[in-house]
Amino acid sequence: MSAYRVGKGDTLRSARVSPSKRRRTRRVRIGPISIGGSAVIAVQSMTKTPPSDVRATVRQIRALERAGCELVRLAVPDESAAAVLPEIRGRTGLPLIADIHFDYRLALAAIKAGFDKVRINPGNIGASWKVKEIIRAAAGSGAAIRVGVNAGSLNKKVLKKYGSPSAKAMVESLEKSLELFEQLGFKSLVLSAKTTNGPDTIAVNQRLSQRYRYPIHLGLTEAGLPFEGAIRSAATLGVLLQQGIGDTIRISLTGDPKLEVEAAYELLGTLNLRKRGPVVYSCPTCGRTQIDVARLARQVKLALKKPAIRNSSIATRYFTVAVMGCVVNGPGEAREADYGIAGGKGKGAIFVHGKVVKTCSEKRLVAALLEEIVKENPKSKAQSSNRSGV
Repeated sequence: MSAYRVGKGDTLRSARVSPSKRRRTRRVRIGPISIGGSAVIAVQSMTKTPPSDVRATVRQIRALERAGCELVRLAVPDESAAAVLPEIRGRTGLPLIADIHFDYRLALAAIKAGFDKVRINPGNIGASWKVKEIIRAAAGSGAAIRVGVNAGSLNKKVLKKYGSPSAKAMVESLEKSLELFEQLGFKSLVLSAKTTNGPDTIAVNQRLSQRYRYPIHLGLTEAGLPFEGAIRSAATLGVLLQQGIGDTIRISLTGDPKLEVEAAYELLGTLNLRKRGPVVYSCPTCGRTQIDVARLARQVKLALKKPAIRNSSIATRYFTVAVMGCVVNGPGEAREADYGIAGGKGKGAIFVHGKVVKTCSEKRLVAALLEEIVKENPKSKAQSSNRSGV
């Protein structure tokens, strides 16, 4: 048994721990950051531009960095993509991961270009000597390797044995893939097993958490468009995170990759696993509402993303903002937030740390709220910009 596998005495029940007692995994360096061990759960995404378009790819990497992304993965489908990896590497300091399939030489090129991690599925790389070449290159450069299996790309013998890509089949397929790594003593490993099915994804990651101490990357593959994809991912990954499973996360959405980062932080924040940046709450509205809560909430959220705010300490400082529109729960719930709006008919009150600081017309509510938020950050760039109507 590997030194990094969990003993037989560890049961599934032992994996059901609170978020404050995450499963302790091996710490792995990915460039300048670490995942696993006591490190916070890292948020990652993937570029969706052709890597051969260096300008567009770097632009998207920088946009992801501004959104709070900590690791960025790039598809490397062919030699033309591999050829530009050194240039991409030289234009960003973010940890970069090369996503490799089929051709082991692409992984070697990414490692030579200075990428911090490569993601491979040994099952589609081919002969074992090719996988060994990747392992040796990574060991020599200090790069990590993510060994990933998806329901659609399992070991053929394992798939024939089980007849379908079940959780047991995925774990066994991954176990076979890890044999070469363990033979060569390579420890800078991250594991991932993904499906489009929520219960199967939960089951396979629970099994991996029982069996190994390597860090686990969580994701629900092909989750869908932003709305349904975020719901499916939260329903699945939230279960695992609540059980203390997972060291890095990507919420895969069809669309702008910045949305993946926002969704990941929303999920982690909801579970009190990470707190980053302003969080806006708003009431669902009902027949008692006499103010446009939806519009106000959108305006508040957009205002907190403006450059003057985004480039200040406010952008990463965690605080809550409540936008309420009802005389029943509004004042009380607004008081529970760090900042809040409690609306009435055509006007509303501004709350700061539970106290009403001013009342103003509906038109002035967002500007007045921002003034109070900026006031508590006197050294931020946002304060001077506030004079021009931020």
